[in-house]
Amino acid sequence: MKKFTRRDENFTCENCNKNVMPLQYTSRDHCPYCLYSKHVDIFPGDRQNQCHGLLKPIGIEKFKDTYKILYKCTKCNQLHKNIMAKDDSIEKIIEISKLN
Repeated sequence: MKKFTRRDENFTCENCNKNVMPLQYTSRDHCPYCLYSKHVDIFPGDRQNQCHGLLKPIGIEKFKDTYKILYKCTKCNQLHKNIMAKDDSIEKIIEISKLN
C-alpha cells in the first residue's frame, strides 16, 4: 500500500511560470495549464525525492472513470503517472493524447 500525504499548495510552475492555486478536493501535483509536474515525491506528497527534475507529460491513459497523465522526468528519465485534475486544460490533454 502506497503512503499518501495530502499536500495541496499553491506554486509557480517551473515550465510555464503560471501561478497555480490549490485544488481544494485533493493534492495538486501538476500544473493545470501546461500539465508539467516536478519530480519531488517518492510516495505521493512526501517531498523526499532528491531529483527535482521537471516531469514532462508524454501521454494519457484511461484510468477508471478518468485519465492519468504519463510523465517522463527530464533529469533522470524515470516514468511517472498522475491522475488528471478537474481543472486541467482539455486542449493540453487532447494534444498530449495524440502523442500515444
